[in-house]
Parts: sequence; C-alpha cells; structure tokens
Amino acid sequence: MSDLGDLYQDLILDHAHHPRNFRRLEGANRRAEGYNPLCGDRLTVEATERDGVVEEVGFLGQGCALCLASASTMTESVKGRARAEVDEMFQTFRNLVTTGKTPVKSGFPPKLAAFAHVATFPMRVKCTTLAWHTLRAALAGSPRASTE
Repeated sequence: MSDLGDLYQDLILDHAHHPRNFRRLEGANRRAEGYNPLCGDRLTVEATERDGVVEEVGFLGQGCALCLASASTMTESVKGRARAEVDEMFQTFRNLVTTGKTPVKSGFPPKLAAFAHVATFPMRVKCTTLAWHTLRAALAGSPRASTE
C-alpha cells in the first residue's frame, strides 16, 4: 500500500475506533434513524440547525468500521455549514465513494478523500453513505433513512 493509502487507512481506523461526536446531542432539533439492512448498520443522527446552518451534530449507533468512520468524519465536516453546503458535500461524497475520483472542489474536507477506495468495493458504498443519508433525512424532517 502507498504511504497515502496507509495514511487513509489509519484515518479510517482511528475514526472507527475513536469516533468523534459519538454522543446524544442535547437540544437537537433534527433527528433521524438510519438502517442498512445489508450489513446491519444502525445509526441515529441528531443535529441542531438554526437559520439554515448545521450548528452541531452527533450520532449514536453500531456498525462496521466504514460506517462508524464515515459518520465520525461527516459530523466533523458538516458543523457550521449551511444546509445547501451539506447537500453539496453529500453529493460530492457519494460521487467519491462510487467512482473513486477525488474531488478538486475547494471546501471539500480532504479527510473525506480517505473513502475513495470504497469505489472498488461497491457493496460497501451503503456502509459509507448511511450516516449522510440519515443526516439528510434529519434535516428534511424525516424520522428514518434506509439504504434499501
């Protein structure tokens, strides 16, 4: 594996074993539950959104390493961003994990590029996008998201 590949692998493992924002979010005004029936990943994503900005976000649940690492990096990446930015970031991330092409957009968090290798394992795309689908459901006022 290349040095960059090793770095990305380390980042994913670190976030999977020590997820950031893995907590119940007091005062959340957005909440959704996500489920990936393919491998059993289950997440609850909570957010505080004010004036179209995601001020705070947290998650709880259980899942594979890719699911937890994706949720962890997502929560770090969307804090303080406008809802429109979060939607664009989701689209860019989904494209990354399905094509493996790292985006050159400014404002796209470099740590999310660690998931580019998922494109070579199509069955794992749902694992990495579950948290994102769940956040989008929460922001849209839907109580549930699924990768079915």
